[in-house]
Amino acid sequence: MTTVQLDAGAPFGAAPPSGGDAIVTRGLTKRFRGGQVAVDALDLTVPRGSVFGFLGPNGSGKTTTIRMLLGLIAPTEGESEMLGLPLARALPRVGALVEGPAFYPYLSGEANLLRFDAADPTADGRTVRARAGRALERVGLSAAAGKRYRAYSLGMRQRLAIAAALMGPRELLILDEPTNGLDPQGTREVRTLVKDIAADGTTVFVSSHLLAEVEQMCTHAGIMRTGRLVAHGTIASLSGGLATRVRVETPDTADAARVLTGLGLADVRAGDDEVTAELGGHAPERVNATLVGQGVAVRGLGVVRPSLEDVFVGLTGEGFDVDG
Repeated sequence: MTTVQLDAGAPFGAAPPSGGDAIVTRGLTKRFRGGQVAVDALDLTVPRGSVFGFLGPNGSGKTTTIRMLLGLIAPTEGESEMLGLPLARALPRVGALVEGPAFYPYLSGEANLLRFDAADPTADGRTVRARAGRALERVGLSAAAGKRYRAYSLGMRQRLAIAAALMGPRELLILDEPTNGLDPQGTREVRTLVKDIAADGTTVFVSSHLLAEVEQMCTHAGIMRTGRLVAHGTIASLSGGLATRVRVETPDTADAARVLTGLGLADVRAGDDEVTAELGGHAPERVNATLVGQGVAVRGLGVVRPSLEDVFVGLTGEGFDVDG
């Protein structure tokens, strides 16, 4: 786990904006010994104020990218900046959680934060208890501050790790797989927390291999595959290039396909008890009325909007975890 502390005397919450985008990389590349390219010429822009989902299968280069952004490893080529500043000047304004929390199991949540803060030479020990209390309150752990870490649920442990990253005001929070290994309740807790932190003005950069999670909590996303960025933009724009489809459940597939074609719907596909087509500008209720009016037995009709999974499969021909 990695985090950086800010001036302990500053008010809790997001630090004053420094202008520019939150993260910018240009040609960022990491090549390991033996020639393996983990990240290949990454050009990435993360808008300030966004919740940015950094998507890709395990091994696609997400964590390596985060490590380069935080200065934990050096890039082979290229450059990056955060908050419009070089790395050394930006880090005091950045909180980060990389590869899961690591705390002392026999200490309480509060005691772990105090010990964690003591390892930071820039932190002000005079205000550490107040800052720890505010951080615990921010992640909803005030009532569990005195409970030993080993008694925490997985979701509570992840929230405590985020609290450690919030021991000072942050303009940018970087989270590497924050819902990895969590049960549905823990996942909801972290997802809600991320949204709340973003609502307070902090830019949140979240790496994940879970498409459904990113769709629910992010405003923007970038999709990685084998070290390369294959698409990035707003969630709406990423899926906007794919057509919305209508799906008709019917035993009369041949007749349904004929009616949909006659209506001018494109890419009509008939399967077992189902016909789909690009909806285009047609109203689904009018499509349904026409099908029924021409004697097609309609068991069900639905509108299928493209998802991030559809985008990824369309770009790469591959899929990865949607729900974990």
